[in-house]
Amino acid sequence: MISHGKEIKIFSGRSNPALAKSICREVGVKLGEAEVGTFSDGENYVSIYETVRGSDVFVVQSTCTPVNDNLMELLIMIDAFRRASAGRITAVMPYFGYARQDRKAKPRDPISAKLVANLITRAGADRVLTMDLHASQIQGFFDIPVDNLLGNPIFVEYFHERFKGQEDETVVVSPDVGSVARARTFAQKLGMGLAIVDKRRQKANSSEVMNIIGGVKDKNVILFDDMVDTGGSLCGAAKALVEIGGAKEVYGCASHGVLSGPAIGLIESSVLKEAVFLDTIPRRPEVKSDKIKYLTVSHMFAEAIERIYEEVSVSKIFL
Repeated sequence: MISHGKEIKIFSGRSNPALAKSICREVGVKLGEAEVGTFSDGENYVSIYETVRGSDVFVVQSTCTPVNDNLMELLIMIDAFRRASAGRITAVMPYFGYARQDRKAKPRDPISAKLVANLITRAGADRVLTMDLHASQIQGFFDIPVDNLLGNPIFVEYFHERFKGQEDETVVVSPDVGSVARARTFAQKLGMGLAIVDKRRQKANSSEVMNIIGGVKDKNVILFDDMVDTGGSLCGAAKALVEIGGAKEVYGCASHGVLSGPAIGLIESSVLKEAVFLDTIPRRPEVKSDKIKYLTVSHMFAEAIERIYEEVSVSKIFL
């Protein structure tokens, strides 16, 4: 039951139109009519072909590759809806780019995640809906409400079916110390044990596995993380779990499959049995590997959008 008379409208940028259409099907509305394009000099433009005056507008746009173009698209669309007198504007960002730049790692570093938060707010967004922020504290960078959905229920359902009755023979592994809390929650929901890969990162996008904390010998292993970028950490951890830990089979899963640079080739040639991602970032055409599988988040975002529209609790999704 809708609690107010405002009309719900969902629009999409160019980053993940397939997900936006799936969300619309789940909600039961048609995708808003809009055109987003690029002028010959590289500037982005947007044209909205229907009235949004007083409407509850949701803009679906992941800030994935090309990150800056997709971010600028989002900002321009938000500005267009604000100037068209939309009642409320929610930026639906299944993947939030720049989330890894959430603090100063060394002197004179920018905190780019905070800058992006400021840009989205100043553009005119009234709230943000996203999933599995790399750092939860990014919610505090915004001066508007932020709903950070968790992808682990989707993975719990998937791996529960795959390893049903084998919980004692399967272990969830955190690929680094920073992801332990996330992996522990995941392991508890599956009723499985937990292990940790202790690694030392020498430079950006490269790491050296040092040790494995916990028993994985002759067990199935699920490597659980929030994102996979170049794939070096995931594939290196998988190799160590087999060669050092003696694991039987290794599965990888992460909410965001960034898969930049050599990631696809590394996963294909790795010891991983399967790498499972959510479609917060669309599957790239060059991903032909049978090892790489995608699960949809459309139903979760659709429910969150409906709850925001109806002004009821979004946190019920996590229960």
